[in-house]
This record gives sequence, C-alpha cells and structure tokens, in this order.
Amino acid sequence: MSRSTTTLPTRASNAHRPMSRALGAAGVMLVLAGCAGYSPGNIQTGASEAEVRSRMGEPTGRDALPGGGTRIEYARGPMGKHTYMVELDASGRVRGWEQVLTEANFESIPIGAPRADVRWRLGRPSETRVGWRGVGEVWSYRYESLFCRWFQVWLVDGSVREAAYAIDPMCDEHRRFSPPA
Repeated sequence: MSRSTTTLPTRASNAHRPMSRALGAAGVMLVLAGCAGYSPGNIQTGASEAEVRSRMGEPTGRDALPGGGTRIEYARGPMGKHTYMVELDASGRVRGWEQVLTEANFESIPIGAPRADVRWRLGRPSETRVGWRGVGEVWSYRYESLFCRWFQVWLVDGSVREAAYAIDPMCDEHRRFSPPA
C-alpha cells in the first residue's frame, strides 16, 4: 500500500507559527472558562439572569430593551461561530434566546442600515479592520457554514455600504500553508 504525499507543510511542521499559538491560547481560554457553557442549552423561560450567568459566564454585551427588559450578548468569537442573545424581562427573567449568526439574519441587513442596527442584529464581529482603500471599516462574522465562509459588512460613514460572504481566511489553504516569506 502506498501513501500519498504533499509538497505543502503539515500541521505538525507548522507548530511554531502564530496560528498554532493562537489555537493553543484558545484552548487555554476554554479550560479557564471552567463550568461556563458555550450555549444557553437547557436554560428555560423564566430562569434568572444569575442562572444564565452561572451557565454561560460574563456576557460580552448588554442592551436595554423597550419596556424595561435587557438583552445580553454572548459572542463566542473571534474563532467561535455563534453569538447568543438572551432576552430578559423587566424583572430579570429569561423570555427567550437566539443564536443570531445565521444567513437569514445576514440577509436581513439592508444597504444603508446604521452601524448600531448591525451591532444590534449580529452582536460584536469576529474581526474588524480598515475598509477597502482605507475607507470605513469592515466587520467580519464567522458562522457555521458548509462552505467555510464568513459574512462581512463594509461600514462607511456609520452605515452599511456593502455586505457579502467571503472565504474565511482560516480556511484559505494557500494562506494557511504558505511558508513565511
């Protein structure tokens, strides 16, 4: 039986590279998270905010809802592909929760939407960077996709100029396995 070989470096030979260090750091963060759960899982309607926090840890964001409630965000990035929004009523009890990084939510963002609307619908981005030719900024959101894509929003002057899907650089084999220059 013959074994096929590749001219590309293997993951083991790239152990010294920054991506490996980042993944190692992510593993340490998961261990440090201890008992905190990744998703709301079995949190039921009516649970207290304290129960949510004991399951999921400290939220990454918090916004007031009309009528006195609160919406707390649990972004599982930058490498994670989920952001959970947990809605609490005025007395601090869970009304429901949603995983917001979905293609349906991405498709609902219109050109011209204000920055605050994008943040409200999708939560914090996995990555932000300066926009094309130094204009505005690009927010990128990792999410579960069969095609290893991420969703990107180009914000110029505080509103959406463009929004599109692109290949997640974590999946771009050419970049990932190219030897350093």
